[in-house]
Amino acid sequence: MRLGSRTGGTRTAPATSPPALPRGAAAPPSPRGGQRRGCPPAPSHPFIRRRGGGSARSPAQARRGAMETGGCRMSGAEPSAPAMITLEDLDGLAEESPDSAYHSQGSSLEEEAERMEDEEQERLLSYWQSVGRGHQVDVPRDMAEPIQQLTRNNNPQERQTIPFTLIQRKEKLGDLLYEKRQYGKAKWACIKMKEKQYEQSICLGFMKLMRYICEQNSSGLYLGITIPIVTIVHTNESQSEMTPSVTVAYYLPEVLQDEPPHPFDSDIIIEEWPSTIVYSRSFRGITNEDSIMREINLLAEILESPELCLQDTFIIAGYTNPAAANRHNEIWFLQRP
Repeated sequence: MRLGSRTGGTRTAPATSPPALPRGAAAPPSPRGGQRRGCPPAPSHPFIRRRGGGSARSPAQARRGAMETGGCRMSGAEPSAPAMITLEDLDGLAEESPDSAYHSQGSSLEEEAERMEDEEQERLLSYWQSVGRGHQVDVPRDMAEPIQQLTRNNNPQERQTIPFTLIQRKEKLGDLLYEKRQYGKAKWACIKMKEKQYEQSICLGFMKLMRYICEQNSSGLYLGITIPIVTIVHTNESQSEMTPSVTVAYYLPEVLQDEPPHPFDSDIIIEEWPSTIVYSRSFRGITNEDSIMREINLLAEILESPELCLQDTFIIAGYTNPAAANRHNEIWFLQRP
């Protein structure tokens, strides 16, 4: 569950001016040679990014505010005793303090890291927008963070492949024709799409699933990528053309199968699919109506008994994202229950 935040007011003691030195009294010794106890830094959270807004306070201003609220003790003075140092001395101390230079440098490093992160987001978003235009799909700006997060976590060693049991491999002259597999009962996050073109449906559906994977869920966590992402497609009775309605689905990782996080997007539904036997054939390149119908007809010719499978429902399994140039895909025939 997302942790809620709690806010509350902060009471600040009224500002008081430091007492003036009595006439003829000796000035206090310079604090530069003595021990200084600085105010503790404000708490920070490693996952909270600081954004601009309002004017930044210098170290001198920060120390001044602390003096006014009684938050710091200088040179071992008791909390109730006034500190014998003027605000002008504090300003000079802050300007020459090594701590001031350290914090200034740290702030510059933070700003530089944030600038580089923003530039990376813009670069990735621009790339996806360029690819999207090729499929007549508009990639909105709010996809910048999910795209960046998915890209950073795109480690092949960390991808979870959907588990299955291999039943049979059919080869001819050393070439793999198809595999017969059994997939177990499992939960999937699914979204139904019905755009004019297949490519539009899978791109838009995949973007919605990306948001769900990238923290837009009841757990508030990055769920991890599983492969393949699958799309259920349908044809007419004669298998001459595809219908526009498709379902894009994401297999939930093993650790989330018992209690899947709820999507924030009401269009995404968690479904449990029964154990299924599939006949799988690999192919590469783009996936559109023409290439899918070609692969359906090819696998139907190769199978000894295609009538054992559903005749109007098929699955396209994608092992690379829709923005990839040379995609790795599979066509799945589903054996009748």
